[in-house]
Amino acid sequence: MGQVGSHLILIKEGVRANLSIPQHRELSVGTLRALIRNAGLSVEEFLELL
Repeated sequence: MGQVGSHLILIKEGVRANLSIPQHRELSVGTLRALIRNAGLSVEEFLELL
């Protein structure tokens, strides 16, 4: 994990997903859906993990 400006960079070894997550109080729905998709999850899988 690292940080570039106001974004966290998350990396999981063995998985082809590097996520750049903005550190804002709120994310737009489109940004959240894109992050979930880039993590290789469906929205349903994401919700189960909450």
